[in-house]
Amino acid sequence: MYKNYSLLLLSLLFAVFVSCSNEGSNQNNNTGQVLPAVEAVQAQFGGLPLEERLSGVVSAGNQVEIYPRITAPIEEVYAETGQRVEKGDVLVRLRDNEFRERLRQAEASLRINLAQQRQARAALGEIESQLRRQQILEERDLTSELEMERIRAQLESAEASLELAMAQVEQAESNVEEQKDALDQTLIRAPISGTVGLRAAEIGMQANTNSRLFMIGDLTRSKISVNLTERMMRYITAGQTVRIFSENLGDTVLTGEISRISPFLGAGSFSTEAEIDVGNESRFLMPGMFVNIDVLYGESEQATIIPLSSIYRHPQTGETGVFVAVNFGMEAEMLEDLEGNQLSNPTDVEFIPIDVIARGREAAGVAGIRSGQWVVTVGQNLLIRDQSGIARVRPVAWDKILDMQRMRPQDLLREIMNGDATQGSASNL
Repeated sequence: MYKNYSLLLLSLLFAVFVSCSNEGSNQNNNTGQVLPAVEAVQAQFGGLPLEERLSGVVSAGNQVEIYPRITAPIEEVYAETGQRVEKGDVLVRLRDNEFRERLRQAEASLRINLAQQRQARAALGEIESQLRRQQILEERDLTSELEMERIRAQLESAEASLELAMAQVEQAESNVEEQKDALDQTLIRAPISGTVGLRAAEIGMQANTNSRLFMIGDLTRSKISVNLTERMMRYITAGQTVRIFSENLGDTVLTGEISRISPFLGAGSFSTEAEIDVGNESRFLMPGMFVNIDVLYGESEQATIIPLSSIYRHPQTGETGVFVAVNFGMEAEMLEDLEGNQLSNPTDVEFIPIDVIARGREAAGVAGIRSGQWVVTVGQNLLIRDQSGIARVRPVAWDKILDMQRMRPQDLLREIMNGDATQGSASNL
C-alpha cells in the first residue's frame, strides 16, 4: 500500500515542480507550447526475483512464560528484569508453612500404614503357622474337617488384610511424594537459561496458576512467526531465503531462511504459521517487535525488466503500457555525464501497450518493449495532458527510482518539500 501511495505522490509532486519550472524557462516547441519534462530509466533484460512480503512477530529463542503450579503468597523474589539466569536458578520463593505441615502429616500417615502393614504381615504369619500344625494333625486324623475350613478362612482373611495394608502404604507413599513435590513448587526455578523479562512477581502478592510471574528467553537467538495463506503454501517452502527489515532497524537488513511450516490450516482462517530462526548476537531483534519479511521463492522467466513506477494505465484507452522516449539512447549517455542531470532536447515520446509477465515488489517483467529502451517513470500525467507526443527527458539511474519507490508517502513528501528529493529536478528544469 505504501508503495502505491509513494508512486502516486512522487508523480503528482514532480508534476507540480515541473509545471512551475516550465512556466519560467525556455522549453517551447515550434508552436510556442511549453513542453512537459519527465524522468526515464533504461529497461533491462533478465530474470525478476520473485518475492512475497509478509509481516512477522519476533520472539526470543526458547521464549517461555513462568507460572506457579500452586497457590500461595510470594515471600521472596530473586530475579530482576534484564537479569541473566541459568537453568535451575530460584526465581521466586512462595510461603511454604502450609505445605510443610501437609508433608509432615503425610509422613506420619505413612508411618501408621507401615505399622499396620507389619501387623497384617505378622497376623498372616501366625495363621500360616496354625495351618501347618493343623495339616500335621489332619495327616494323623487328629483334627476335624470343620477346623481345617476355619483355619483356611482365617488365612484368606489375613492375606486380604495384608494386601489392603500394602495398598494403603503405597497410597501413603504417593501422598508423601505429592506433598514433597508441592513443597518443592514453592521454589519457582528457571526452566531454561536466558534473560528475565516482563517481571510481574512482587513480595506479598497472592500467586496462583493463572499468575504470569516472568518471561524468560535466549536473546542471542530469535524466532520470527509469520502467517501463510493457503495460496502461499503452494510456492513458499521451508529452506527458502528471507530478508528481514524494519523501520526500527534502519538500513540494517538481516537474512535467514524459513525453518519450518505447520502443515495444518487454522479453522476459519485458512492460514498457517511459518517460523524463522535467526541468530541475534548483535541484539538487533527484540521480542515483540514487528518486522517485514521478504520471502525469496524463485525467479521469473527472462524478460524485459522495468520499474513498477513506469507502468501506466492510459486514462483514455484503458490500456496498460509505458511511455517510451524514442531514439533517446545516445543523448541519454551524454546527459548522464553532465553535472546536474540535464534535461534532453525535445524528444518524441510514444505510449506502447505491454503485457505484464511477472510482478515483483519493485519491478516487473513485461513483453511489448525491448531492453535498452528508455521508459518514463515520473511525469506520465504531464504527457497525457500535453498530448503533443514530445517531451524533454532526464535520464535517471535505477537505484534512484527504486529508492523513491521504497519510501513511505510521508517520508517522500518530507524530502520533496525540503528539496532533498527534487534538488536536481526543480533547479535544473
